[in-house]
Amino acid sequence: MDKIEQLASLLREKKRIVFFGGAGVSTESGIPDFRSVDGLYHQSYAYPPEEILSHTFFMTQTEEFYRFYRDKMLYLDAKPNAAHLALAKLEQLGKLTAVVTQNIDGLHQAAGSKAVYELHGSVLRNYCQSCRKSYSAQDVLHSSGVPRCACGGVIKPDVVLYEEGLDSATVNGAVQAIRGADLLIVGGTSLGVYPAAGLLDYYSGGPLVLINKSATPADSWANLILREPIGEVLGRAVSLL
Repeated sequence: MDKIEQLASLLREKKRIVFFGGAGVSTESGIPDFRSVDGLYHQSYAYPPEEILSHTFFMTQTEEFYRFYRDKMLYLDAKPNAAHLALAKLEQLGKLTAVVTQNIDGLHQAAGSKAVYELHGSVLRNYCQSCRKSYSAQDVLHSSGVPRCACGGVIKPDVVLYEEGLDSATVNGAVQAIRGADLLIVGGTSLGVYPAAGLLDYYSGGPLVLINKSATPADSWANLILREPIGEVLGRAVSLL
């Protein structure tokens, strides 16, 4: 039995599956993982992405933050890929109880997933820091300079910047889902971003499956490791159910 068939067998057997994913899930939709292409950013930005995407930078150099944000973080034409669609199908089949994602692109919901815990927020939600009025990602994309509310307040994306804490309700929901899982699938993440990666510590309910092109710190205790593209892996495995 090859690895795809092994994964399909686990999907048939388990009833409380949780998927934990990172940037590699969305690269097949054309959204780059900025960690792997820092050199491109250094060509036109005077600061590394981690500094630009920090709370301090947002507060002190808001216009430069938005120049980078519009250019490198908003991919509003991106569509769900085979991985997103396979996970939505698993949920529809009553197999998948939750998606826990580090991504901020909203593609899991666009594919049809309902139970999604967005650890780092979403570019699709934006709000005025003064009056809390909501704005769309399109509003931000088509603004110039620092986007401002009608009340004069600065609009901020509902994404977790460096130096900011994760939303406690989102984390608690993700922890409960992972604790209750009988199969945890981790995909498209090197498990190098904390505190998000630390959520795996709450899992003890069964097999661990890793789908990632490179090694991760969890490889040593995984039951099944697949190095192929995640869309291909999940698409093929779900098609066998």
